[in-house]
Amino acid sequence: MKKLINAVDDAVSDALKGVEAADPRVSVDHDQKVVYRKNMKPGKVGLVSGGGSGHEPLHGGYVGYGMLDAAAAGEVFTSPTPEQVLRATELANQGAGVLHIVKNYTGDVMNFEMAAEMADGVEVKAVVVADDVAVQDSLYTAGRRGVGLTVLVEKIVGAAAEEGRDLAGCEALAQKVCDRGRSMGMALTSCTVPAVGHPTFDLPEDEMEIGIGIHGEPGRERFKIESAASIAKRLVEPILEDRDFTGDPVIVMMNGMGGTPLSELYLIYADVKALLDARGVKVARVMVGNYITSLDMAGCSVTLLAADDELLKLFDAPVDTAGLRWGM
Repeated sequence: MKKLINAVDDAVSDALKGVEAADPRVSVDHDQKVVYRKNMKPGKVGLVSGGGSGHEPLHGGYVGYGMLDAAAAGEVFTSPTPEQVLRATELANQGAGVLHIVKNYTGDVMNFEMAAEMADGVEVKAVVVADDVAVQDSLYTAGRRGVGLTVLVEKIVGAAAEEGRDLAGCEALAQKVCDRGRSMGMALTSCTVPAVGHPTFDLPEDEMEIGIGIHGEPGRERFKIESAASIAKRLVEPILEDRDFTGDPVIVMMNGMGGTPLSELYLIYADVKALLDARGVKVARVMVGNYITSLDMAGCSVTLLAADDELLKLFDAPVDTAGLRWGM
């Protein structure tokens, strides 16, 4: 294993020191491993998310104007503790309540629920993102996994909170995005968790796995390596089978898993776009890049969100974070 680290046990703590040194928009509570906005907005609904580290820029990279107010960073692929989430909730609370945006993994859901119960005097609501069409249940979840759509929930609800929408309104909006989005991913290689020191799973050089999870969970099926066009079809078709996207135009997120060159993501996006065109799905906005990763895994995922005028307006609204920035 080759990693740019000082010590395995300090990998997350050291990374957060770098986040604070590099990003003038945020501060870090190093004791609880919470990234939070320096300039909170009094009277605004606080947005909190978090999860295991290793998925950067999710979640700490989305703390800032127009997205999250605080994010709890668990150890690599490990849910943040209730105490971490509680601290993030306290920091994000500006008097209008706090919305938890939670990926659907058993540990995340449980620990966010416990933190909400511990947050005396703070009104807390939660939405659970469960957009992965690959599998219904996995090693980590009851029901579908929460993956790429989480980024779009944080962006869109972040814009609404910035505009002054109340807690109930932010919760309803987050659920609307969850209801209208779907994702599917694949892997060409495994990732390597620093504390483990070897690949999470064995994937032969001439094989790929379709429907992989962001922690290396098993997918739907393994195949021999195929062309990008064939892979795009294996990702897009299950999404279109799960939901009709021929009404409102869609926001497409073509996401890299951390170890895939950007040129390859653009290459496969061209095939994704051709498939959507052929199925009568209109594309309104496109994101291509690494937005929710799995350490050094080579692979990609596709997220589609059916976006009406309200969602497009909020998606286009200004955002200023390390991971997303436009309109400022």
